[in-house]
Amino acid sequence: MNILTRYIVKEIIKNSVIALILLLTLFDLFTFSDELDDIGKGSYGLLQVFYFVSLTSPTVCYELLPASALVGSLFALGGMANNYELIAMRAAGLSLFGMIKSVMLAGLILATVAISIGEFVAPLAEEKAQVIKVTSQNKQVLLKTRYGLWLREGKRFINVRHIDDNSDLVDISIYELDDQQQLRHSLHAEKAVFLGNQEWRLQQVTQSDIATHQVVANNQNEQLWTSSIAPDLIKIVVVNPDNLSLYDLAMYIKFLKDNRQKSQIYEMSFWGRVVNPLVIFVMLMVSTPFVIGVRRGISTGARILIGAVIGMGFNIIDTTVGHIGLIYGLNPPLIAVMPSLIVLTATLITLQRFV
Repeated sequence: MNILTRYIVKEIIKNSVIALILLLTLFDLFTFSDELDDIGKGSYGLLQVFYFVSLTSPTVCYELLPASALVGSLFALGGMANNYELIAMRAAGLSLFGMIKSVMLAGLILATVAISIGEFVAPLAEEKAQVIKVTSQNKQVLLKTRYGLWLREGKRFINVRHIDDNSDLVDISIYELDDQQQLRHSLHAEKAVFLGNQEWRLQQVTQSDIATHQVVANNQNEQLWTSSIAPDLIKIVVVNPDNLSLYDLAMYIKFLKDNRQKSQIYEMSFWGRVVNPLVIFVMLMVSTPFVIGVRRGISTGARILIGAVIGMGFNIIDTTVGHIGLIYGLNPPLIAVMPSLIVLTATLITLQRFV
């Protein structure tokens, strides 16, 4: 790595980190403000709010890295253009391809950081944040895993494997202990429908009464179940595709397919996670023609506006395409990569004008 390349990489990373800190602070302030409304629910207090905001920050950081890379590169390259540094570099023999290669090298470093945060830090921190929040407000919640949710209600332990979009519980098991902490009753239902007033209707029920010397089992088409556990509580902590690592997403998708359940939303999230680090390279590529093609002397505020407009526009397109893919059942890998391909193609066409 020569001196010019090292200088460009350092400036882009430095400005990207500054942009990330500013954006993360802004988003955390919004989150903190929203969480203040929940203070007083159960034992959820100011300390829990601070924990929640801190533990959700890695997820927000991961999501903001592409936008931060765009704003940081606009600042860095734009400042070099305003100070005639890019002209000096070109005069010293740095080609347009060499400049782009330096920008992509900075992108490689930022993408590595994004992958590390997204795979090893954000999922664990996000899960812990949700557990702290929900257990502070509702004492029934015990444990959330990628294979479902475990809850406790008195002497009963409840496992919910899946929740439909209409809040019906699917593949639910209930285990009840006696005073000696011995298993005495177990129940499995294919589905549970909330009727209101703490009443659930269990469908396709298999119930077992366990004694010391025998087990008595019986089957019922339907059975009423009274529980203080409400659908809203369960839906808060059900498996969230945005909070899983790629490996966990892949395992959960396999689990859903093996059980003949819908998995498209998780497949979309999986391929979105695969593409997200590559979006950093696309955003850095986008900044290059703007610096080369826009006149020198453009203000810092204008650069922020350009970065914000491009970043927001890309997010709108990405979200819209994702929803269209879910509605019409389109190919998840294609839908995940399409917005980036469109933006990258437009950028390469623009760069051809300066070659």
